[in-house]
Amino acid sequence: MSSDDERALVGELLGRPPLGAFEIAVRDADGLPVVIVNHPLLEDGRPMPTRYWLVGADLRSRIGTLESAGGVRAAEAAVDATALAAAHERYASERDALIPVDHEGPRPSGGVGGTRRGVKCLHAHYAWYLAGGDDPVGRWVAEQLQVQGLDEEIGGQDGA
Repeated sequence: MSSDDERALVGELLGRPPLGAFEIAVRDADGLPVVIVNHPLLEDGRPMPTRYWLVGADLRSRIGTLESAGGVRAAEAAVDATALAAAHERYASERDALIPVDHEGPRPSGGVGGTRRGVKCLHAHYAWYLAGGDDPVGRWVAEQLQVQGLDEEIGGQDGA
């Protein structure tokens, strides 16, 4: 669980208070949060399909630049559809395993970023990749950021 200081810091990065429980999965060289891992249910019980959330402002901007240049379509075209479908299944399974067995309300659905197939958001894929997820779109994003000179040192794929 996150501390009050971490909640305040993540709130600053998000521009609003976090709506659910989370942990910091990846920090930058200065110790600031880059990726958080969300609980699958928000504090009010609503489902949260996005388990890994990119909160680092600079990386969000860099990936936004990639998306605005057609990155979502390019990633979907470049990544093997079977590998992408398997990634969505792994992501959903990991998230759904954390939902209490006795939970009777709405549940999150879909895979990375809440989508069932294809690519919806490069930020979500890259966040999972940075946190150690086996995400082919996240790998593609990392390669694109490097090619375009937009990459930066993060604590490493394992979040260290």
